[in-house]
Amino acid sequence: MIESLLPSALDLARFQFAFVVVWHFLFPAFTIGLASYLAVLEARWLWTGDAVYLDTFRYWLKIFAIAFAMGVVSGIVMSYQFGTNWSGLSRLAGPILGPLLGYEVLTAFFLEAGFLGVMLFGLERVGKGLHFTATCLVAIGTCFSAFWILSANSWMQTPQGFSIAPDGSFHPEDWWAIIFNPSFPYRFAHTVTGAYLTTALIVGAVGAFHVLRERRNDTLGTREPNPRARVMLSMAMWMLTIVAPIQAVLGDLHGGNTFHHQPAKLAAMEGHFETERGAPAILFGIPSAEEERTRLQIGIPNLASLYLTHSWTGEVRGLKDLPRDHWPTNIPLVFFAFRVMVALGLLMIGLGLSSLVLRLRGRLYDTPWLLRAAIAMGPAGLLAVTAGWIVTEAGRQPFTVYGHLTTANSVAPIGAPAVATSLVAFAIVYFIVFGAGIWFLFRLFSQTPQAHEEGPPTDKPIRSAGTTPAPSARRGPDPRPQTQPAE
Repeated sequence: MIESLLPSALDLARFQFAFVVVWHFLFPAFTIGLASYLAVLEARWLWTGDAVYLDTFRYWLKIFAIAFAMGVVSGIVMSYQFGTNWSGLSRLAGPILGPLLGYEVLTAFFLEAGFLGVMLFGLERVGKGLHFTATCLVAIGTCFSAFWILSANSWMQTPQGFSIAPDGSFHPEDWWAIIFNPSFPYRFAHTVTGAYLTTALIVGAVGAFHVLRERRNDTLGTREPNPRARVMLSMAMWMLTIVAPIQAVLGDLHGGNTFHHQPAKLAAMEGHFETERGAPAILFGIPSAEEERTRLQIGIPNLASLYLTHSWTGEVRGLKDLPRDHWPTNIPLVFFAFRVMVALGLLMIGLGLSSLVLRLRGRLYDTPWLLRAAIAMGPAGLLAVTAGWIVTEAGRQPFTVYGHLTTANSVAPIGAPAVATSLVAFAIVYFIVFGAGIWFLFRLFSQTPQAHEEGPPTDKPIRSAGTTPAPSARRGPDPRPQTQPAE
């Protein structure tokens, strides 16, 4: 009786992989966008000669180094589980997944590793052009990494271009079809755009924090604006204003793709058990697989049909019209995670539009409620991408390769005590190591961005970042012109 209540090796292996993936995905979701942000900052510095951008670049470069390192370490642990807990998946789908993950190492990882040192430590040791090239290549490398990882994951969601051998293993027949499978373009665009928004929210929160601190310290009415914090806030709000609505469109396109290729996942996301014409968009409810209905529904009539079929009376298939063994194993998890993601996306759009209105009124830096909202929204991107990943992965269950290979046939022949032991060990190590790393990141966030005098040689004068050098470093009055904060 007691043994029947204990989790199985499959349940523990699934939970362990989910635990590791959630921890790991937090860091690439941040560093993919941050690498591109660093490239933009360096480009702006080289173009304008304004040291504000160089100072901001250096501020975020330290943070990038820490976050990138934690992402690499957590990714190695994730790969380790393919051989220990998921040997069935590795044996059967390895002929396809192995090369895709190998391409990620050969292109993205080698590119990042080859130029990361130059990016981190070469600012004053190599030429400006070479250093900027290294920064751009690291940013491109992060996108290459996302390309191959998401191609592999998308193939597991919408598999094509393969044949199945008598022993059940998958063999490639068309690599073009495998890589560019039906859901890959939508998932890649949606995920990378989500990473850019995640970075924008964190950068905006840090900038808003320092602008708000600057306002609180203005007790004598002689406050000097910190242009670096204002650059962070301004650039982040521009990203939200422009990209958040685009992300909503990409999400709609991705939902349409899921509607056609993974109808059971889509029905679980929407909470639809009955096939309907003019299906409502359920804003809230409690889906129950046992009762085969969503209780306490609050919805908008016909709206789901409109955005899924682009017809007011379009037909939306419910779970009852789909094979029961294709239903997601945890429908409420998929249902609520999807709503968390959408709600956070709407808040991002609202924050971006509010910042645009205040920018046009000249009050972007002088509106306390906006600054506090930007700070509160700092982790929203991380929460949104995590919720989206839960929808993607939990919605695919009970399959690892959708429609072809079940999760039960993918797990390794390993006992529950062994999986439980490794899970406990991972949890302890992760909370200690990554807890310390995140604590250190917050310490870096809390440090006020300062001006730096040292920098790589340049034949274009660097305009002052708004602060003057220490008296011991000057032989006379500072000849450099003072600049206003970048808008």
